[in-house]
Amino acid sequence: MRKYVLTKVVQLLAVSFIISVAVFLLVHLLPGDPTVTILGPDDTPQNKAILLHQLGLDKGLVTQYWTWLDNVFHGNLGRSFTTRQSVTNALSVAVPIDVELIVVSQVMALVVAIPLALLAARRPNRYLDRIATTTSFGLLALPVFVISTIGTLILAVKLHALPATGFTRLSQSFGDNLRSVLLPSIALALGSVAIYYRLLRSDLVGTLQEDFVTMARSKGLSTFYVLTRHALRPSSFSLLAGLGISIGSLFTGAFVVEYIFQLPGIGYQLWSAINARDYLVVQGMALVAAIAYLFINFVIDFLLTTLDPRVRRA
Repeated sequence: MRKYVLTKVVQLLAVSFIISVAVFLLVHLLPGDPTVTILGPDDTPQNKAILLHQLGLDKGLVTQYWTWLDNVFHGNLGRSFTTRQSVTNALSVAVPIDVELIVVSQVMALVVAIPLALLAARRPNRYLDRIATTTSFGLLALPVFVISTIGTLILAVKLHALPATGFTRLSQSFGDNLRSVLLPSIALALGSVAIYYRLLRSDLVGTLQEDFVTMARSKGLSTFYVLTRHALRPSSFSLLAGLGISIGSLFTGAFVVEYIFQLPGIGYQLWSAINARDYLVVQGMALVAAIAYLFINFVIDFLLTTLDPRVRRA
């Protein structure tokens, strides 16, 4: 186990290094010249040379990278050219929004998917199972921006039940905060419900055919007890793996949702920085998002190894 964890940590560090190089080089491919945006009407050859020297862009690419990486390790991700706000402060505002969206949406998805999968697996290929399976196919086919638009039209415009845009922080009002994240969380949760339901339902159907489940039933245990205490745990490993992949991919989905609902999370601020060619903000936020995705999958992989003896032995 110690050797496995050490190997995974080394792989995590290696991939993180590759990601940092990719993020650093990627922003150099952005169209336009950032000095033009920064200087504005003062864009003269002399001022441009001075600014390039101040930003360190007049040095070699390798030197630029190591300087940037050293600043990252010291917690300095740079400062926005347009707002003059440090990237670290911008992330301190944006990250809690993304985390809240992901947590709320995944709690909603699991609360719906797990009971639905248990009911469907109890009697496979019956009406409930067929309806749920067909609905899950439909949800998987709907992009996040379509679900967001439909949800806004129904819940915000027609029913006036939830706000269409804006965000209220948890420190200001718990109720208003929940109302402001509920609609975007629903948009993110529906796709996850379809994935989690299909994974868990498929594994439950297979587990219920095992000998130990037959033995539990022969003892006269109730169907609910057998499902929840005997079949659910060995059937949840695919669900846990899917949860890790889904949470990582939700960073991408959250970008779209944040833009639609005007939530100042990482996605919205990253989109604004790209439009403004504010490349230090793009570098910092893209790096944090990529490392977060990598770390989440590392944690899920470790949990799978800890919980499943078969993976640990392999």
